[in-house]
Amino acid sequence: MEDETDGCEGERDVNQVNPFWPARLHVVTGKGGVGKTTVAAALALALATGGRRTLLVEVEGRQGIAQLFEIPPLPYQERPIAAAADGGEVRALAVDPEEALLEYLDLFYRLGRAGRVLRKLGAIDFATTIAPGLRDVLLTGKVKEATTRTVDGRRIYQAVVLDAPPTGRITRFLNVTAETARLAKVGPIKTQSEGVAAFLRSPMTAIHVVTLLEEMPVQETIDAIGDLAAAGLPIGRVIVNAARPPLLTAGRITQAELRRGLAAAGLTTDREAVAGLQAEAKAYLTRQKVEQSLRAELDELGRPIVELPLLPDGVTRAGLDTLAATLLAAE
Repeated sequence: MEDETDGCEGERDVNQVNPFWPARLHVVTGKGGVGKTTVAAALALALATGGRRTLLVEVEGRQGIAQLFEIPPLPYQERPIAAAADGGEVRALAVDPEEALLEYLDLFYRLGRAGRVLRKLGAIDFATTIAPGLRDVLLTGKVKEATTRTVDGRRIYQAVVLDAPPTGRITRFLNVTAETARLAKVGPIKTQSEGVAAFLRSPMTAIHVVTLLEEMPVQETIDAIGDLAAAGLPIGRVIVNAARPPLLTAGRITQAELRRGLAAAGLTTDREAVAGLQAEAKAYLTRQKVEQSLRAELDELGRPIVELPLLPDGVTRAGLDTLAATLLAAE
């Protein structure tokens, strides 16, 4: 296993108070619609705080990172996209399976231009179509390479954050290298698959699951964590996105209380308005009980939980910084 320091003076001391240490690769997954790309971006900003450099990677071809940061579509090239607090930098990469395969062929078989010819002949599409698992092996292999890459004994990135496939596919996506290593008898594919599979199961990796306090996302989170644990993959934190602070604490809101409150605020106290407000308060308290129940279900997982606030102005750069600060303050 690689040395956990990267040659930066004071790196170990700073990371000792980083709640996401010692992992270097942070895999972020979640049910569609829970905001996993937003959380992945905020985590990359958090981990870059203090003059560090992080890499934010996507592998699904959605260009979600480019849309989030309002920049042109990302090429298969690592590019700076944002500055973090205290002089840090976030770079981004959209991994393309075809380019990753060409890179792999050049690295292990020295095909060079011959690999480009293969692409023109359609061999790249053919290879990834007849062996769908090969695509994920290439994608995870590229992420592992970026995480462990060094120059003159120093890591290029202090952390890599992967905006991964959703919870329904995450275990298969991360476990395919172990399956490939078992199937391949000899050669570079077996060697690479074994190396990636070992890395994904090491303390260098943490898989964080993003959810909302809603029934379906919480159930998918529970199922995904069970599947990941069964596959021997390292689970990090459960991240509850868009959490709302409680607005009401009373178990029952009477119309008399509402009239007094409305009168004190100089607002109308007519019967229709009071009745409507009471109905809304009841619905809110019911929803609050559901969220408390869902929190209890997440607590039973025995994983550290971070709650990120709902951003009232939507996902802006200032909002991402707010989420990043919340992540860094996690226990």
